[in-house]
This record gives sequence, structure tokens and C-alpha cells, in this order.
Amino acid sequence: MAKLYGYLTGVAVTAWLSAGSVFAQTPWADWDYKFDREITPWSEVEQQIPAYPADENLIPLDIGSATPHKFYVDAKSLSVGGDGVVRYSFVIKTSGGATNVSFEGIRCETQEQKYYAIGRSNKTWVRARNPRWRTIQPHEISPYHFTLYADFACSGKLVAGTAQQIVEKLRRGPA
Repeated sequence: MAKLYGYLTGVAVTAWLSAGSVFAQTPWADWDYKFDREITPWSEVEQQIPAYPADENLIPLDIGSATPHKFYVDAKSLSVGGDGVVRYSFVIKTSGGATNVSFEGIRCETQEQKYYAIGRSNKTWVRARNPRWRTIQPHEISPYHFTLYADFACSGKLVAGTAQQIVEKLRRGPA
């Protein structure tokens, strides 16, 4: 029995070594190397600005009682890009009657947020003046970015599902 086991172990090792040489010739051979050294850096996908949000597509976002303002995510605009960014239109209706609209993105991997465009009162968009990624802080004056990041859009450093799954999660509310 010991001889048979030794023979089978030798055959398995030989097969494994042969497979290794075949693997080294595949396109995956240097994947770990490239991934580990970030030779292929992350790049953001060019994004079209969506249609201006309509009231019937707004999903309320409860961020607690710290503010009298009302917050909404436009369900029709929410998307998950191939670059790992969750993009959406956001509406804030202030207690004073003003409405602020923005088109934004959340990058789960780095816990960052970016403004792409700002809504005008005539329901058109203007590109943001300084579109750059900013770290999402849990204790911001208006913590809706952190609420979206932590409770809906992201699961740790990963996107929390498809656009439809995130929209359904928003409709259900935080778990």
C-alpha cells in the first residue's frame, strides 16, 4: 500500500508541475504580478450625465433626525460602472423650501465621493467646477454620503450589488 501511495504522490506531483508550466504560458501568468504592483492603475469610466430627476423617481433617504432637510436618491439615475463607482442623482429639499440637485459618484474601494454635475433651477445640469474624489467622513455636517456608502451602495470596499439591487435596498431602508 505504501508503494502505491508513493507512486500516486509522484504522479500527482509530476502532473502538478506539468500544469504549472502550461499555466505559466497563459495570459493569467503575470496577473498576480500586475495586480500586486498596480501596474494597471484604476481608471474612471467616462460617464454621461443622466436626465434631470423627476419627483416620481425619488427614493427618500433617512439619515436620522440631525437635520430638518429631506434627502432623496433618483432611482432612474442610479448605476454601477465597470470602474466600481456607484453613480446617482441626489436631491436635497431644505426646510426653507430650496432644492439642491447633484449628480455624484461613490467609489467603494477607497471610501470616496465625487460631484460630477450640479442641477440648475431650470432643470438642466452644469458640470461641477472641481470634480475630484473626496474621502467620505462619518461625521460630516450632512452625513448622507456616509449613509449611502455604509448602508446601501457599498459592502466594505466592494459595490453592494447591481444597480437594481441597490435601488431595492434603498426602497426597503437600512437593515
